[in-house]
Amino acid sequence: MLFPATPEHLITMMPWFKTEAELKQWAGPRFRYPFDHRSFIEDTKLDRLNSQALMQGDALVGFGQFYERAGRCHLGRLVINPDCRGQGHIHTLVELMIQKAQSALSLPDVSLFVLPDNTTAIRAYQKQGFRFADYPGNDPVEGMVYMVKTAA
Repeated sequence: MLFPATPEHLITMMPWFKTEAELKQWAGPRFRYPFDHRSFIEDTKLDRLNSQALMQGDALVGFGQFYERAGRCHLGRLVINPDCRGQGHIHTLVELMIQKAQSALSLPDVSLFVLPDNTTAIRAYQKQGFRFADYPGNDPVEGMVYMVKTAA
């Protein structure tokens, strides 16, 4: 189930990112490294972005954020606990995030950015109906590819 993410969830997530490359793959180029509790929470923008925690009992399984970008529900910072990867949780996280985002933002289409070498994530997103697309405007995130899922 999805729950609003808290600072405690973020602190739980911090050990999931052991290198700067892992952190940047998840959080993007503006996230500070090395990080501490304060900078991690600030850079995640927990106070400004709709942030969700995927929970299984008391265990934090995944995390994601959403907001409106270019007229779509935009998913960002999707991550699964390293101990839970390969078990289908990304599918659950993305589907629940889409439902929550579409309900909150009243927008039918969904988008996300992903690094082109993150083939595992790309395959997972493609299985869920995302396809590569050109970014609709002048503000693409450098070094990322843009994917969209249009409403059926």
